[in-house]
Amino acid sequence: MASVILKFLPQRLRNHLSRMLGVAVVSTAVATGCWLLGALGLPTLERALYDRALTTFTRRIRSQSPDIVVVAIDQSSLDGIRSNPTYARDFGPYPWNHLLWARVMEELSRQGARAVLFDGVMDEPSNDGSAELELARVLRERRLPVYLGVATHPMAAPLPKVEPVHPPPVQDFGEGADSLAVAQVLAFPVRTGGRTLPRLESESLLRVRQPHNLVPPITPLLAEAKGFGLVEGEVDPDGISRRTRFAYSDGTNAYVTLPVAAAADFFGATELVFSGRTLRLGQRELRVNPDGSAELDFGGSLYERFRIVPVMALLDAWSLRQQGRPTGFEEDSLRDRIVVIGPTALGLSTPASTPFAAFVPGMSSQLTVLENIFSGRFITEAPFGVSLLFALGLAVLSAVLLMTVRSPTLELAWLLLAIVPLVFLIMGASLALGRVHLLGALPVTAGLLASLGAMASNHLFANRQAAFIREAFSRYMEPHLVEQMIEENQLPKLDGEERELTAFFSDIRGFSSFSESFQHNPRELVRILNWYLTRVSSALLREGGCLDKYIGDAVVCLFGAPINHSDHAVRACRGALAAQAEVTRMREELREKDLPDVYTRIGINTARLFVGNFGSEQLFDYTAMGDGMNLASRLEGANKSYGSLIMIGPRTYELARDHIEVRELDRVRVAGKAEAVTVYELLALKGELPAEKRWTVKRYHEALELYRQQHFAEAAGILAAQLSEDPEDGPTAVLLERCRKYQEHPPRHFDGVANLEK
Repeated sequence: MASVILKFLPQRLRNHLSRMLGVAVVSTAVATGCWLLGALGLPTLERALYDRALTTFTRRIRSQSPDIVVVAIDQSSLDGIRSNPTYARDFGPYPWNHLLWARVMEELSRQGARAVLFDGVMDEPSNDGSAELELARVLRERRLPVYLGVATHPMAAPLPKVEPVHPPPVQDFGEGADSLAVAQVLAFPVRTGGRTLPRLESESLLRVRQPHNLVPPITPLLAEAKGFGLVEGEVDPDGISRRTRFAYSDGTNAYVTLPVAAAADFFGATELVFSGRTLRLGQRELRVNPDGSAELDFGGSLYERFRIVPVMALLDAWSLRQQGRPTGFEEDSLRDRIVVIGPTALGLSTPASTPFAAFVPGMSSQLTVLENIFSGRFITEAPFGVSLLFALGLAVLSAVLLMTVRSPTLELAWLLLAIVPLVFLIMGASLALGRVHLLGALPVTAGLLASLGAMASNHLFANRQAAFIREAFSRYMEPHLVEQMIEENQLPKLDGEERELTAFFSDIRGFSSFSESFQHNPRELVRILNWYLTRVSSALLREGGCLDKYIGDAVVCLFGAPINHSDHAVRACRGALAAQAEVTRMREELREKDLPDVYTRIGINTARLFVGNFGSEQLFDYTAMGDGMNLASRLEGANKSYGSLIMIGPRTYELARDHIEVRELDRVRVAGKAEAVTVYELLALKGELPAEKRWTVKRYHEALELYRQQHFAEAAGILAAQLSEDPEDGPTAVLLERCRKYQEHPPRHFDGVANLEK
């Protein structure tokens, strides 16, 4: 039985691959729609998969952070200060007065802390104001960089709009704080790169969005603290902290989070700059999501990742130091460390939840943001297209596997046991190795839908598109290319698609005069015209072109559609040179029969065009539309003005330059367009240009450069000398005539661009 299945697998794959891909694409599209609409509980599934992958694959079992130390307002400190008569008298009950923080900051300064982040707010003055003045004095004299948290509230007074600079100018607040000066201190310069910063707001019980404004810290600290940042929790809809947004707006000014305010000084930043998927903070560049957010790489719980020092220990050290006794601290344990102060005791702040723990101190996220900034190790979402490709790949795998093997046992095992574990492993590898969040719910849904569709599609109608393609395109292309297109499954979208391709236009120079020679013998004219069109078309078809149409003596051909040849520009150039060679041979035959001479002019242009079947129910044609087609037609006609035979556009030259020999003719401006483009004369395939013509081209380029510099006399001299050596070179003669004209009548406004009229 197994040998029979293996025998038919390749045949099934060949016969039904299009149907398999159709099932996969439809399943992916449905899954994508559900994801974008938030249907089927996919956001909840995504968060669950992400959390499990994060905690399984990114937990780091290693020593604690070497840069950051936590000074914790823990339960032991609350109990110790309450039971110590001196501390209880001086600092009062929790929340302690500012004198306590003056002693803590002084001790941190003596121990050589690099900077201090206070994950809390100091916006309530003391009764007599002396405590905050003492804290301000310590900060001023010790010069310890301290960064204070700032809260927001819907009832707070709005701050006026300012043009922030960092660091902010020194303000003399005196007895009060002017709102403009406060805004200058708290706001931060942010370049959003076109993004809209998230608003400072909350949702009321009635689901009404309430705007928030900043609650400024007490006045003495506004002048003495090094910086200020937002400290309110950033959580997902399920209440779990997974990401940070770095900066917010109140609708007037921009404000950064506390870790960003501190890191800005560490990295010498004068502004926060978003650009694409990058955030720049002075010397530090970080990858971020398109909306400016980033997901947090926790690496473990708070207590696993950071050394914890109780506030009580620092107070005791300060007291012992005043008595001239040893402090009991490990030597240099805080030196050059960044100290983050925040509550860890239950009930002191709103607890947070992370993927690693359900209830953790609220400062966990701030610590992680700070550590991630220093390590450059945020997690960012994969571009949606990558996750979409992952989903499509899993859908294709599911459809191909189930539609080729057709085993009920495999179908059941694949549905129930394989899809989710496979996605989970790939998500985990992406997080662990690249710190990239590859979507999981979307691929799971696409894989499940494709599996169900594959089982159902085995009983549905077969795909008949190949027969239609064969019948329709046999008129446009060589039969073997049509078969290749079918076999390689490069079937075009007959209802139209946008793609880059190369358009070819040609016609007979002076066809009206040519046809007048046969006014008494129209049958002979038709015979010669058919002969011409057959010879030219054959040369184009041999290079993989798709004949678009004949317009009298004109030939329109497409390269790169419907077969998506990656080298369509090179093929078009080869086809044009082959068509010219064919016309040259025809001219000799016409001359021998004493018939009128013919010349062919060709225009080639590469652009993104919309290609497909256009027409009515009675008649339709496979063709392309767009400005690129118009430019190809204009280039064909422009040969007359430049004395050239084959003119190509800039994109064609860019794609084919390594395979062709060209002459840069001019910079032209097409009628109706403001932008000028460079056009080229196609001369030969690479390495096949005669030495004499190569010299002519070199001299032409020298003259063209002088012409653009308005040295018309010098350019004319070069051109005249070269024209005497190569009198048949049309572009040289045309440019010489233009230089002489400008030499006699200098142009008033010259930009070196010629207008290419309709």
